[in-house]
Amino acid sequence: VCAGARRPLMQPREQGSERSSCSVCLGGKEREWGEVHSSLDRPGSSLEVFNNMGEKKDVQEKINLITRNLQEVLGEDKLHSTLQERDLKVYWGTATTGKPHIAYFVPMSKIADFLKAGCEVTILFADLHAYLDNMKAPWELLQLRTQYYEHIIKAMLESIGVPTEKLKFVKGTDFQLSREYTLDVYKLSSVVTQHDAKKAGAEVVKQVEHPLLSGLLYPGLQALDEEYLKVDAQFGGIDQRKIFTFAEKCLPALGFAKRIHLMNPMVPGLTGGKMSSSEEESKIDLLDKREDVKKKMKRAFCEPGNVENNGILSFVRHVLFPLHEEFVILRDEKFGGNKTYLEYSKLENDFRDQIIHPGDLKNSVEVVLNNLLDPIRKKFQTPEMQQLIKEAYPRHKKHQKGTPKGPASENDEVIPSRLDIRVGKIVSVENHPDAENLYVEQVDIGEAQPRTVVSGLVQYVAAEDLLNQNVVMLCNLKPQKMRGIESQAMLLCASIEGEKRKVEPLNPPAGSEPGERVFIEGFENGPADDELKPKKKIFEKLQVDFKISDDCTAQWQQKNFMTKLGAVKCKSLKGGSIS
Repeated sequence: VCAGARRPLMQPREQGSERSSCSVCLGGKEREWGEVHSSLDRPGSSLEVFNNMGEKKDVQEKINLITRNLQEVLGEDKLHSTLQERDLKVYWGTATTGKPHIAYFVPMSKIADFLKAGCEVTILFADLHAYLDNMKAPWELLQLRTQYYEHIIKAMLESIGVPTEKLKFVKGTDFQLSREYTLDVYKLSSVVTQHDAKKAGAEVVKQVEHPLLSGLLYPGLQALDEEYLKVDAQFGGIDQRKIFTFAEKCLPALGFAKRIHLMNPMVPGLTGGKMSSSEEESKIDLLDKREDVKKKMKRAFCEPGNVENNGILSFVRHVLFPLHEEFVILRDEKFGGNKTYLEYSKLENDFRDQIIHPGDLKNSVEVVLNNLLDPIRKKFQTPEMQQLIKEAYPRHKKHQKGTPKGPASENDEVIPSRLDIRVGKIVSVENHPDAENLYVEQVDIGEAQPRTVVSGLVQYVAAEDLLNQNVVMLCNLKPQKMRGIESQAMLLCASIEGEKRKVEPLNPPAGSEPGERVFIEGFENGPADDELKPKKKIFEKLQVDFKISDDCTAQWQQKNFMTKLGAVKCKSLKGGSIS
């Protein structure tokens, strides 16, 4: 008999299982006995409210749903006290910049938890924030990007069974341009230092050596959103923590209440680092075709027994288990057949012990992921949605036969985003066996195997000064043999001509990881060519404007070479060229 509902329990799903459920308390969904009923069978406990599905839930159950799988909660006491009186009002905001990818299923699954807990949930499309963050979304594209986000986020929620009519959707510019809000921005600017504003946005706003004022405004606006959306809590990734603590400090200075902050962990990307819209290899787009998903899954980092920075396992933990309550490993009968996991910890342990093969894990996730993506793909197959994609995220057009060639042609645009430039780490350096002025290096650029690179640096840089150093690599040139050894990328260097030529490799910011994308300011989101065609001379045309600034920053037409951690530099060759 269920202690909560005082009625017979349903039969366990399999003989000997410790899992039991009650259709009144659980809506027919199975849970661990202790997880759900521990609070129900306490003496004097009361079942206080029904959620939208008719499930009875007390305060502790709501807290369990709201906080499960979160990395951190700021304001737990306030969370408890608010739920003792009424349901929580919470908002999640997303800046409408690059195209959302599958990591967005993590906040979507938490929004499902919030709704199950009876929360009033607002989703903010932060269009103004997208512009303020170094113009990641140009002003003329703001409205189109916001429309795209609204359609794709709603499609994601529908694909996981979340009723969108239970949610409130708001655009930032709907209230952030009002007289009252603008006045509060001015008031906030009078109590916030430049140092505190820059520190607050350090993990979210693109960091550059000379930040624009717009980026310094970003954290303050996000803090004010909590007051103007009239919520009790803000939900976001752990990368938002500095903005959240900034809000807790600044809002009371304006006479506003301190809010609760709920933080998800950051899900690793396919290459092991953060999944990012600006790093193509780290993510799977929501509209990727099935064959593209398969290719990216095959290349994904999933080392046998390694559960750290494993994007595949993290997706199972933070998306698939909360949505489906179980996960099935699909295997051939000769390898033991299919195996169903009802707890994530057991799956992780089996993977750590190498009972589960990475290939089986990838294939199993691929099947479930495609089931989630299929309804989203279908929604965006209409002519209207296809046109919206083209207008919100315009791509450079390829040259077509019969169209005029030359600089004036818009069909073969020569822009920096066509270059696949990445951070690389040199893992070995040897002298070329047949050329005394060449090195043969093995360079890790975030792929399954290091690439072989031949460079003419023997006269300029000692081998020991290259070994284990992070460098900048051009990765989509056509491979070519150099004295019998194929070079698969180019190591970019600064140089100055003179009586004695000087050469220095470009240096990405400290903390950069192999495979991270290097981009030119203003060209963050464009797709790189798979391979630069030698006859087109795309690199050569762009390289003419590659220069080293007076502060040793690598630039193209006075726009910095950047990674997500900052600007790319050289050691000392001011005014030099780059090749």
